[in-house]
Amino acid sequence: MTETVVLKLGGSVITDKSGDCVIDHARLHRIAEELAGERATALVLVHGAGSCGHPEARRYRINDGLTGENVPGVYHTHAAVSRLNAAVVEALRGAGVEAIGIHPLDLALAEDGRLVSFETRHIAEMTEHGIVPVLHGDVVMDRRWGSCIVSGDQLVTRLAAALASRRVGLATDVPGVLQNGSVIPRIDRHIAETLDIGGSTKTDVTGGMRGKIAELLALADAGTDAHIFHVSKIGRFLDGTGHDGTIVTRRGAP
Repeated sequence: MTETVVLKLGGSVITDKSGDCVIDHARLHRIAEELAGERATALVLVHGAGSCGHPEARRYRINDGLTGENVPGVYHTHAAVSRLNAAVVEALRGAGVEAIGIHPLDLALAEDGRLVSFETRHIAEMTEHGIVPVLHGDVVMDRRWGSCIVSGDQLVTRLAAALASRRVGLATDVPGVLQNGSVIPRIDRHIAETLDIGGSTKTDVTGGMRGKIAELLALADAGTDAHIFHVSKIGRFLDGTGHDGTIVTRRGAP
């Protein structure tokens, strides 16, 4: 069986988060060309919502639960992230990657903001046939709140566990997790307790860097390290030559 790599593109990497759904098509095409040249492994791609979805989710207070007034927000938030997903898939296919968009709203259920049901068997089957599934942060139905936002980071941890992936990477617009301007090369739970990790400075309803580290520490507890690096280092992550970023790992690991 071919090794499966789970790779996430941060929302700030492929959109301008200072506006509403401003997609960076030029960067998307550069990333697509790079991924097209790195096909030695099976790939599952996840992308954040960036400026396509976060503004709508906040405007309609999706994470506050559904009321009669904000129900239209489910449609508008999902429509925004779906537009971005379509742009990602289009860029990949234009570069020769057999990509297909997968919407979490269609196959996931949450409770209290956490996934309780998430179908992945068809995703595993896709990768076996050379198809690259492209998922994204999305609004999903929630048994307690009515709806919630499930971040791309939460999807990454679920996908890595379900697909038994040992290689997880997060491409961001910074070179790794930073403290005082310097990259922290390694984070475990003990180190995380000493860090002052802030949230995103832009509109972000999923917790920013703090939420990202929390998700990845849970993944590390299960035995899978995650790598956070600048988007320009995607090729180096995929070929294993080093990315000079941050590795989130289990406590006590070398």
